[in-house]
Amino acid sequence: MSLETTIMSERVLIVGGSSGMGLALAEHMLMAGAEVTVVGRSEDRLSAARQRLPHPERLRAIAADITREDDVERLFQTIGTLDHIVSTAADIAGVYVLLPDMDISIARRVMDSKLIGPLLLAKHGARHLASGGSITLTSGIAAYRPAPKGSVVAAVNGALASLAFALAVELAPIRVNVVSPGWVDTPIWDAVAGSGKAAALDAMAKRLPVGRIGQAADVAQAIASLMHNGFITGTVLHVDGGQRLV
Repeated sequence: MSLETTIMSERVLIVGGSSGMGLALAEHMLMAGAEVTVVGRSEDRLSAARQRLPHPERLRAIAADITREDDVERLFQTIGTLDHIVSTAADIAGVYVLLPDMDISIARRVMDSKLIGPLLLAKHGARHLASGGSITLTSGIAAYRPAPKGSVVAAVNGALASLAFALAVELAPIRVNVVSPGWVDTPIWDAVAGSGKAAALDAMAKRLPVGRIGQAADVAQAIASLMHNGFITGTVLHVDGGQRLV
């Protein structure tokens, strides 16, 4: 069976699929013929995603908070059998501060969204995955190129890699991997940099070996490659334009 035929029969769950990298992946998979369920907390964003994404006959949008275990249990009861689970969700607003100014409640919120949420997805989703299925998580460059004000994000992204290594062993033959993006032009930068977004991204583009900032589609393609390579598990795939090198 060809890859194209395989994708056309796939059922994919994308948490964080209503915006940014998750939305780009949803579009990529729908265009390839898959059945896609996007999950997010915001009904407004989910509604906007429904309007933007192609092939509505193969698209479902479900509101759920993956930091709440009862929401995650309900989600999988609603969906049924899947081939792939992907999480691109992250709630990092307000976390980029120096340590003396850190609000620990915000730090816990980040950990819940980026680490505990994926852990709950694996706990309750693994038994719904078909043979040869996969789980793909999303970390980031902060784990490998940490900067002042970024201690919490660096810690959570690093923990995601270790979580994937452990789950790849425990959940085998389900494959578990991580995509680690560098600086990617997504709406999350509006919260991180505000009015300084354009200048910050332009400055980084000039530093990167590839000479540009990443786009959501770059990360979507990387996630899709991990989903469909049956010989990759327990791996971190860096999609950072060479940022770890500069």
